Amino acid sequence: MSARDAALGELAREIVDCARCRRLAAWRAEVARTRRAAFREESYWGRPVPGFGDPDARLVIVGLAPGAHGANRTGRVFTGDRSGEWLFAALHEAGFASQPSSTGRDDGMRLADAWITSALRCVPPGNRPERAEEDSCRPFLEREWRLLEEKRVALCLGGIAYGALRTLLEHAGTPLAALAPRFGHGVEIEAAPGRPALLLSYHPSQQNTFTGRLTRPMFAAVFARARELVER
Repeated sequence: MSARDAALGELAREIVDCARCRRLAAWRAEVARTRRAAFREESYWGRPVPGFGDPDARLVIVGLAPGAHGANRTGRVFTGDRSGEWLFAALHEAGFASQPSSTGRDDGMRLADAWITSALRCVPPGNRPERAEEDSCRPFLEREWRLLEEKRVALCLGGIAYGALRTLLEHAGTPLAALAPRFGHGVEIEAAPGRPALLLSYHPSQQNTFTGRLTRPMFAAVFARARELVER
């Protein structure tokens, strides 16, 4: 095992053991205790969720947080809910995932050249984190970002992910240009010294997919563009 892989493993263990945010710790445990009727026979993960994928990834995907009955149940980011269905289908179509769907940590899913992570590692009530919770969780993302040394493209799913990455870059001394664009689907920011290219996409939440704000062709186009950029 390389030093980089060992460091990612240690980071994952620290994330899983984290209890910094009392509100989030209480909420994730409550969701795991009460469960959704469809999953009442399952044991929920109910802990913070680390990143997942290929340590040599050239594409890094940043989401918002674990889903209450998705990753908070399965223990793997974007796994087991509607958002994950969209994400893994798009990754598979673009050649980044071994299969088009993911249901649990032991389902055989393998990512090639991609890594999935999130701005927060615990599910927030109503998917609305508090600023202090975002700040508390950011050091995990900063460490992960440094360890993923092959990254060429970062894809932000939603405005909170974009904000977390912008703050991370500022802390790392590689801020975006003063006139960096506001968040919007399909926005692309060219790579610069010390920073990979950035792609922005609406999050594949039901709020966006059920209303048609985000369609499958729109989402697939973002991943097709990510493929073009990592191969450039």
